[in-house]
Amino acid sequence: MISRNAVQLAPNFQFSQSSLQDYVECKRRFQLRYIERVAWPAVQAQPVLEHEARLVNGQAFHRLVQQQLLGIPENRLSPANSDLQRWWQTYLETRPAEIEGRRFIEITLAATVAGQRLVAQYDLIVITPQTARIFDWKTSARPTKPGATERLFERMQTRIYRYLLVVAGADLNGGYALTPEQITMTYWFAETPNEPVHFPYNSEQFAADERVLTALLTEIQMQALNTPWDLTTQEKTCAFCPYRSLCERGVEAGEIHAEDEIELASPETLDFEQIAEIEF
Repeated sequence: MISRNAVQLAPNFQFSQSSLQDYVECKRRFQLRYIERVAWPAVQAQPVLEHEARLVNGQAFHRLVQQQLLGIPENRLSPANSDLQRWWQTYLETRPAEIEGRRFIEITLAATVAGQRLVAQYDLIVITPQTARIFDWKTSARPTKPGATERLFERMQTRIYRYLLVVAGADLNGGYALTPEQITMTYWFAETPNEPVHFPYNSEQFAADERVLTALLTEIQMQALNTPWDLTTQEKTCAFCPYRSLCERGVEAGEIHAEDEIELASPETLDFEQIAEIEF
């Protein structure tokens, strides 16, 4: 049964790429997860054990890379299983040359947009005198379906990470604001390490992202709280949503290998008390 006690966002709610992607993909999913805060235990994807293993291995891979970048000797880092060992060895052999510079590892930036706090946690930001590069590590293969790169470009992660580095990244650059033209975001895929995706930024894209993010955050604040929000029209994504049976959109979970482009949501663990907010 849905609890009707929580009918609005928590006063200290922080918007992130994950929550805004939820809203873009399905307004009802955002409402259930973040406003009504429904704990709905449906399986997110099949097979269950494989899905859980992917999540655990993905988190472990990020920890290995983080520790290596922080200076822990590679011979002291021990992957726990064959998949993790394979990704780790691939990273050591093919890691991007561009990671050299002033590194900010697992850093979080925040700013106020449309009266709401927007946060992003980055795997790695590398600053040089001329450039600022964002790296995001993916343990999947590069998506190959038609239009996949364009859809990755449109994802909230790409928009928010580059946008926030402009508006909240001055402290990483000696107090000087970064320009959009200095910034590039790179998605690196452990399964296809020689096929990264690079998204250079520019002022036109920055202005477009500001319009999109402002409009989304304003729209969310104007939604009626006590009526169900719209369901997605892309019903194939419902197979991967834990609320699918609640919305009468199916019972069985989707096969994770059948949809290589759908990023399944995982909890975000951010220490918001340590984030320096930049008003903008």
